[in-house]
Amino acid sequence: MHIVLLSGGSGNRLWPLSNETRSKQFLKILNNAAGQRESMVQRVWNQLGKMNLTQTAVVATGRSQVELLQNQLGHEVEIIVEPERRDTFPAIALTAGYLYSVKGVSLNDVVIVLPVDPFVEDHFFEKVTELEALMLETEADLGLIGVSPDHPSSKFGYIIPQSVSQLSNGMEYYRVSHFVEKPEEQHAVQLMEQSALWNCGVFAFRLGYLINHLIEQSLPIQYDELLLQYKRMQKTSFDYAVVEKTNNIVVMPYSGLWKDLGTWNVLTEEIKNPLVGRGTLSEDSSNTHIINELDIPITVIGAHNLIVAASPDGILVSEKNASMRLKEVVKFGDQRPMHEERRWGRYRVLDYTKYPNGCEVLTKRICILEGQNLSYQYHMLRSEVWTVISGEGEMILNDDVRHIKAGDVIVIPIEAKHSIKALTELEIIEVQSGSELIEDDIVRLATRWEEIIHIVSV
Repeated sequence: MHIVLLSGGSGNRLWPLSNETRSKQFLKILNNAAGQRESMVQRVWNQLGKMNLTQTAVVATGRSQVELLQNQLGHEVEIIVEPERRDTFPAIALTAGYLYSVKGVSLNDVVIVLPVDPFVEDHFFEKVTELEALMLETEADLGLIGVSPDHPSSKFGYIIPQSVSQLSNGMEYYRVSHFVEKPEEQHAVQLMEQSALWNCGVFAFRLGYLINHLIEQSLPIQYDELLLQYKRMQKTSFDYAVVEKTNNIVVMPYSGLWKDLGTWNVLTEEIKNPLVGRGTLSEDSSNTHIINELDIPITVIGAHNLIVAASPDGILVSEKNASMRLKEVVKFGDQRPMHEERRWGRYRVLDYTKYPNGCEVLTKRICILEGQNLSYQYHMLRSEVWTVISGEGEMILNDDVRHIKAGDVIVIPIEAKHSIKALTELEIIEVQSGSELIEDDIVRLATRWEEIIHIVSV
């Protein structure tokens, strides 16, 4: 059995904490059993680990999320990187090609695809392991997990069962009749009376089934060729491209906690502490949450049923149910992300100014984690000035290696090759100046420190 975790999305529904580069699954606002903060992806990865499922797991994601995944799950996690976002079918097809042509996985092996961010109890993953037995015994083309709904909802798709059967071990499952996509609430009540289940985005299939599907669609089955022809693949969901066109489908019912923590009103139900970050919340503020990533304290007095969320990207004050209207109110894509996590640490934008003469100045506060380093790089459009405010490190500037510490100021001209490694956790104020300040203005010469030192010493 092979697990594929799908990690995508831009996280607009949890703005301002989530943005184009930091989706909802990476927000560290849940508490684990030890009371430490963890993200949705860390929670799911740990739950998979309890069932020994991480050993055969890969994560399919876009380029913008690779460093975040490595930061939160470790550099050992196996990641399949999409060349560009093209919805769930191309992502799953690319991963299938990788398993088949790179990993040499048998066509008879069962592959199970999971979203990376469901909020579920540990025994949900027992059901995931049971999907393999369901697929092998029933010889179905597709296997699903369906959540037994506890209320009528228009937010989810429904799986309509046809008949109930049992496996040889007594486990119940259904043959699938058809699907209904996000019905009106009144229709959802009728579906529940037919024992309909919520579609939670879990798919199981034999690898050979999807490989044959690619062949039928005249798509390549070799991973390298799939990468080259990725733009050719239609932007479409796995549900539409495969599930809705397959007849031999079985579904295993799951009764237990399952939530999509995609909106503030649902997410705050699982945040135990109503105050996260700096601030004050009066005792008479019922069912109100403050989640503050800024150093500026927030005070809320006598307010009910509110979410107050603040980050470098902005501040949200909303009645919890009304927070679902974020996409209607906020114009996304107009602003650069003001906070990002990278493989080496994180940065926060402190100030950005564009002057009438076209010159731009951007100020960042950068934290490089102990033992981590920036790539050996240079810029074509900007110069930089670094002021070290805490910690120690080794810096390379145009092949010259030097030791740096708090109080040092380093000027990096345009096209100057530079890198830095943190000997202790290192904080730097970086001031960029140039005609166009974009993240793409980076020419990388090497990434690993050992490789960088080798280049410098030759």
